[in-house]
Amino acid sequence: MTRAVLSLGANLGDRAGALRAAITALKDDGLVARSTLYETPPWGPVEQPPYLNAVVVVRGPRDARGWLARAAELEQAAGRTREVRFGPRTLDVDVIVVTEDDGTPVLSDDPQLTLPHPRAHERAFVLVPWLTLDPGAVLPGHGRVADLVAALPPDDVAAVVRWDHLH
Repeated sequence: MTRAVLSLGANLGDRAGALRAAITALKDDGLVARSTLYETPPWGPVEQPPYLNAVVVVRGPRDARGWLARAAELEQAAGRTREVRFGPRTLDVDVIVVTEDDGTPVLSDDPQLTLPHPRAHERAFVLVPWLTLDPGAVLPGHGRVADLVAALPPDDVAAVVRWDHLH
């Protein structure tokens, strides 16, 4: 059994519907907790609409590669295509952290699955929802998520807005 933190994002089509469908599908995979939805500006060099993001914690009999495969299945079910790196997407699911049942983090430098996620520590759209979900969370190799959020540029943190209050 492992526990995984997954980051979900969508900025094409029915963004909320895509995230809710993925979260509902993860109930069969041992969904432990889910954040509310957050609207965030796009990240990266490509001009595109804002994202809705969420973070979920799952626990089940999958290993790290199993969680990556499940993420790909969820993306495929949402009609994800991969034409442009950092481009718009119907659903993006990233494996942020995987831990063994005893709390030992799974570390990987495989280019297909780098764990912990190599850029999670600098992404407010991952850290802010994760912090609200688990105030004591730790990103292996980087420290407490609360400290990582505090170290981010204030404008980046302020741009992560709870979406349920907007609609």
